[in-house]
Formats: sequence, C-alpha cells, structure tokens
Amino acid sequence: MLNLPRWLNLGLVFPLALLNGWLFLQFVQYFQPLISIFIAAILLAFILDYPVRLLQQAGVKRTSAAWWVFLLTLLILVAIGVTLVPIILEQLNELANRLPSWIKSGSQQLQAFNSWAIERNLPIDLSGLASQLTERLSGQLQTLTTRTIDIIFNTIGSALNVLLTVVLTFYLVLIGEDIWDGIFQWFPSQIANAVRRSLQQNFHNYFIGQAISATVVGSAMTIAFLVLRVPLGLLFGLGIGLMALFPFGVGISIGIVSLLVALQNFWLGAEVLGVAFAIDQLNANLVAPRILGEFTGLNPVWILVSLLLGAKIAGLLGVLIAVPLASFIKSITENLRDDIDEERRTLVTVEISEEQRNRGTEERV
Repeated sequence: MLNLPRWLNLGLVFPLALLNGWLFLQFVQYFQPLISIFIAAILLAFILDYPVRLLQQAGVKRTSAAWWVFLLTLLILVAIGVTLVPIILEQLNELANRLPSWIKSGSQQLQAFNSWAIERNLPIDLSGLASQLTERLSGQLQTLTTRTIDIIFNTIGSALNVLLTVVLTFYLVLIGEDIWDGIFQWFPSQIANAVRRSLQQNFHNYFIGQAISATVVGSAMTIAFLVLRVPLGLLFGLGIGLMALFPFGVGISIGIVSLLVALQNFWLGAEVLGVAFAIDQLNANLVAPRILGEFTGLNPVWILVSLLLGAKIAGLLGVLIAVPLASFIKSITENLRDDIDEERRTLVTVEISEEQRNRGTEERV
C-alpha cells in the first residue's frame, strides 16, 4: 500500500465518502416505503420490548408476554382511534374554519394597540406591520393546517402499510432478541458488546424515555388548557405532546399554540405561554432526566445537522431517529478512539519494557 501524505489521503477519502452517501440516499429513496415500514416497526418494537421485559422479570414467558403486550397495545390504540381521533379531526377542521376570524382579531388587537400608542405619543407605528402580519399569517397558518390534515389522512389511509408495520412489529417483539443475536454473531465479541450496549443506551432508553415524556407533557398540557378554557384545548395539548417526541418540538409547538390563542385573546395567549413554559421546564428538569437516564449528549449544532439529514433521507421517521442515531455513532467512534489509544499506550509500554530489558542485558554483558 502506498504511503501517501495525509492531506492526499483525506482528499481521496472525501469524494469516496460523498459518492457512497449519494448512493445510499438513492437506495433509501428507491426502497422508501419498505424502509419507512421497517423503521417504524423497529421503533415500536423498541418501545414494546420494555413492558415485555417487565413481564419476563415477573415470571411470564416471553411468547406469552409479547402476546399480552401486543394485544393490550392494539386495544389501547383502537380505543384511542374510536374516542380521540374523531374529536381531533373535528377540532382540526374547526381550527381551519376559525383561522380567518382569529387572524382578523389579531389584526384588530394590533391596530388597537397602535392607536393606544399614538394617543400617548409613543414612538410606535404598527399600522404597516398589522396588514403584513395578517397576510403572511393567513397564508402560512392555513397552509400548515392543510398539510397537517393531509399528513394525518395519508398516514392513516395506507391500510396495507399499517398492516405490514403491525405484523412486522409483532414478530420483532416476539423474536427480535434472536435476530439481534444472529446479527451480532458476525462481529468480534468486543465490538459486538460495545455496539449492543450503545444501541441499548441510545435507542432503547431514548425512545422509551421520549414516549413517556411526551405522554406526560401531552397530558399535563391538555389538562392545563382545559382548565384555562383554551379554545381547541384538546387539540393543542395533544399536539404539543406529539411534538415532544422530536427535539426542539415542544418549544416550537408552544410558540405556535400561544400565537394562535393570542390572535383571539392576547391575555389568554400570554397565560397559555406562561403555563406551557412552566410545564415544559418541570418536565425538562424533573421528569425527563429520571426517565431518559444516561444518554450521550450532543452539541446542539450536531443535533440540528442530524435532524436536517434525517428529514432529507427518511422524512418524518428520519427526524425521529436522527438524534439517537447520531448519538450512537458518537458513542461508537469514542469507543474506537479509546481502544486505539489503549492499544497505543500498551504498545508504548511494551516498547519501553523491551528497551529497558535490552539495556539491562547490555549492562550485564
């Protein structure tokens, strides 16, 4: 093998890595439906594996535990589909119908504040801002609502994909342990143990923690909004809980919900912002650390980069797995670096020992 300068090696590696990345992206796009089904099934299996293990610890066989957990999950999903889904769809339609009047109300509030400022000779002029804000908000919010409804119907409407995801999830929960054992048998034992431990830490714990945290946030937000008598409080509370599954999702959704409510009633919007922010802080500082446990931290810049790449490669599911996947890669690279450093230290120690032994031999001679 040629001993090339380091800059030339890097120059050769970069285009190869770029080409491999492009080929991988083409592969994913070509098999996109199947890959999305497989990713969704793996995520659901990760979450359902936790109660299955709890039942196993209680003495229930894994097959029976998998059946009980799977049937109970289906029963819960059917109950949610029968009770909550029609109400959420109705409130989504109601939100689309109310948006024009809310935007008009927000414009009137801005104009009233502008008149109040002019009467008191304050250097504030919001007349132009009110009209621009009305036009932009009207288009953006209606587009957002329409896209949300389309995504929901497209997701629910593909019955075959849903059925395949359910079946694959069940088999992954039932025999997923054997599948992972078969995959890791092809790796050296040391690497297999490190990869398995990192997967457990970064995927299993992350998704279980995110699911529990999102449930807590969604429930607390919904109860708070219903107590405050927020219009469409159920839709907004559950929407924030759903967005809690994604990084930065809670903050973005709280801002959108507060803005929507403030368009109708400014002070109610301020109350929603304050209460939602307090709930989010309680969850972030008290609940989430206890649930998530140990998780390899990432720089916020790398989190954003991983989210953008995940959205580009696999859409919504890519965004969902981007952070744990990036954290998994970070953990593996750190383990490899530590192993390399340990080998270097061992090699240096051996060389020093041999040199000292050779010196001692020469002195005796």
